[in-house]
Amino acid sequence: MADSFTRHDGRRPDQLREISFEAGIAPHATGSMLVSFGYTRVICAATIEPKVPGWMRHQGVKGGWLTAEYSMLPYSTLDRKSRDISRGKIDGRTVEIQRLIGRSLRAVIDLQKLGAKTLWIDCDVLQADGGTRTASITGAYLASRLAIQKLMDENKLAENPLRDSVAAVSVGVVDKRELLDLDYVEDKDADVDFNVVMTGQGQFVEVQGSGEEATFSQDQLQNLIKIAQPGLEELSSLQTAFLTKQFLG
Repeated sequence: MADSFTRHDGRRPDQLREISFEAGIAPHATGSMLVSFGYTRVICAATIEPKVPGWMRHQGVKGGWLTAEYSMLPYSTLDRKSRDISRGKIDGRTVEIQRLIGRSLRAVIDLQKLGAKTLWIDCDVLQADGGTRTASITGAYLASRLAIQKLMDENKLAENPLRDSVAAVSVGVVDKRELLDLDYVEDKDADVDFNVVMTGQGQFVEVQGSGEEATFSQDQLQNLIKIAQPGLEELSSLQTAFLTKQFLG
């Protein structure tokens, strides 16, 4: 029998928040998206530059490169968040998240096919209500796909270097229940918190999780993965539908 438990916002335990995508939010980027997971809203911009980092040139590394940056705007949280530049350094959480975004996208791109170009991904959180890193990854793929298509249409890129799509979602244990796509209210009280990244073909890119002053059992771990997979498949379907509409009208 399905779990009849209803969360504070009316969702089932295994239900995503309302997901939406809006293209062209940053017109000076090569491709851009506004992605919303409920009240979490992130601008994801992809900019493709016709050069590679100096270390690649110096070492004679062929192909292109992909790198990501992430930030939470000062007004994205209930209490104003200071900009990294005002503190004089990037905090550890920011570094961790932008590395995760970069790894997630590099897992599905053929950098040789990108050529001697750098794909910059910038994710800026407008409003934070939990799951900002998972929304960033999901939107960053779409922004990258739009950017690549623009270069292909302009005959600046011979073929699509993206081998697959990629999306991410959070899962966690709150009051002994396994929940999908936690918002802030749930995330702050979670005993266990996971982020799961998966390709459109169902291959895992990364599973990162920990207990928050708690432990979790093997059964809980398996249950969390079990509810994450259908959520990720739904996100992949939403990405495909969005891109189909963008490209075919």
